[in-house]
Amino acid sequence: MTIEHKDIYKIADHHRFQWEKAQDCYVILFPEGMVKLNGGAGEVLNLVDGVATVATIIELLTVKFPDAPNLEGDIIGMIELGLEKAWIQKTN
Repeated sequence: MTIEHKDIYKIADHHRFQWEKAQDCYVILFPEGMVKLNGGAGEVLNLVDGVATVATIIELLTVKFPDAPNLEGDIIGMIELGLEKAWIQKTN
């Protein structure tokens, strides 16, 4: 699947994305368990809200982390991983 800048994604049905204080990180909760996310993955999925386009997510994170190299590639890669693992789904 090709990720386009106009695409919009949301957290998949039957999954919940949240900050887990006990784990000190963002997590994805689902009936089979929990996935702890590293900082970068959490930043991306925090913006996957069913409203923001991929372009918007890239823009917001580029402003937030101006010195991060290959940020667009990392964001696209996280979206691809989220789709592959069925953590997120396309809305449009």
